[in-house]
Amino acid sequence: MLPGRTYTFDDIIGILKRRLFVIAIPVILAGVATVAVLDRLPNRYRSSTLIMVVPQRVPESYVKSTVTARIEDRLQSLSQQLLSRTRLEGIIRELNLYPEQRTQAPMEDIVERMRADIQVQLVKGDAFRVSYISEVPIAAQKVTDRLTSLFIEESLKNREVLAEATNEFLDTQLEDARRRLVAQEKQLEQYRMEHAGELPSQLQSNLQAAGNLQSQVQTLVDSINRDRDRRLLLERAVMELQATPDTPPPAPVPVATERDVLIKRLDTLRAALAAMETRMTLQHPDVVSARQAIKDLEAEISATSVPQVAAATPATQASDAAGKRRIESLNGEIKSLDAQISEKEQRRKAFSDQISAYDTRIAALPARESEISALTRDYDTMQKLYADLLSKREQSKVAANLERRQIGEQFMVLDQARLPEKPFSPNRPLFLLVGLAAGFGLGALIAGWLEFRDTTLRSEADIIATLQLPLLVLVPDIHTKSERRWRRFRLTVWSVGATTLFVVAVFLAWKYGAIEI
Repeated sequence: MLPGRTYTFDDIIGILKRRLFVIAIPVILAGVATVAVLDRLPNRYRSSTLIMVVPQRVPESYVKSTVTARIEDRLQSLSQQLLSRTRLEGIIRELNLYPEQRTQAPMEDIVERMRADIQVQLVKGDAFRVSYISEVPIAAQKVTDRLTSLFIEESLKNREVLAEATNEFLDTQLEDARRRLVAQEKQLEQYRMEHAGELPSQLQSNLQAAGNLQSQVQTLVDSINRDRDRRLLLERAVMELQATPDTPPPAPVPVATERDVLIKRLDTLRAALAAMETRMTLQHPDVVSARQAIKDLEAEISATSVPQVAAATPATQASDAAGKRRIESLNGEIKSLDAQISEKEQRRKAFSDQISAYDTRIAALPARESEISALTRDYDTMQKLYADLLSKREQSKVAANLERRQIGEQFMVLDQARLPEKPFSPNRPLFLLVGLAAGFGLGALIAGWLEFRDTTLRSEADIIATLQLPLLVLVPDIHTKSERRWRRFRLTVWSVGATTLFVVAVFLAWKYGAIEI
């Protein structure tokens, strides 16, 4: 390269003209090599099918599906299942794929190659595309159809299995919840039996029973007090009767002496009756009994009022006999009252013990309330859990029936797999263009290198820039006859080569489908 040389557009055009053969030869060689390689590459055909996910025909508000995974996750799971070695090896043997490769490589490598030839792509929306690439067009179509049917069958099977598994899981959980609920009910029932009468729900009945017992105790106390008052009256009457002299004087005793005793006793009974009427009603048994005693005593007084004077000895004897009988009667009545008072005291004590028991129950209510609240809270939680699981189990059964009848979500084929008419790989026009571009680049690189090594002075500018001397005269380009013949020969060769290159390029482009003629 000459020092200080600069290249203009005309210089570059001149270089291309001078180095045309240097550039054209690598281009031609690269094109021929690319064609040779492309002829050895096998054609690969691709067949594909488009599958759309159809939602279930029963509204979600009526039947909720148990399969809630996204289409991306389900597609990935299905792809892993269908691209397993077992499935792919079965398809290879069934359709007799890769016959030559199977004789030269192990089955694992064949399965990996088939896995690489299968493509599953998610399309916009609820749809996806399944494709298969093969060197045989009919094999590409058959494998694509087979994969499509497997996708549909496996999807239905997986949904049904998932629905059944969900149903079985809910059955297990429901049975476990039922056992826990029954155990909780038994525990609650046992607690209520052990603490019967101390439960919070029995507070009002305990208070009412205690109040009733308290009223009965008060009634018994009042009755005991009345019996004791009556007993006191009877004791006074006995004492008055006993205070009468047993041995009368020898002189005749007037009959009026016994009558006076009866009158005093009558006054005492009347005073006692008046005292009882201040505290009791007129229909009370003690009042009625006191009145009856007063009537009897009045009748007795009336019977002894007719004779005024009696003989001493017979009157005294009659009076003594009547007094003893009356004392015995009063003592018998006092004993009866003592028995009644004792029996009422025992009843009062029994009632008091029962009141204490009710008071103990009432006092234990706060502790029992907290304990029963904990048990009831656990029971309510278990009951709600059981009801929720029961509802979900029923929904799961309906969803399982939906999947069994195949009216749930399904895969529908939109585009069936077709027999490919032309290969999609290798892209020969593109490879040819790449090869020609590589040859042109190599030729340009060689031409540039030759131009860099060339030190020929070709213009006035080259002379001035290189020699740094003024130009005196410019001699035009003079060609000899031999040079002119060589120049014409090169032009002819260039024209033939260019024409040949053009024809070859058009032929290759037509052969590999780049253009149509």
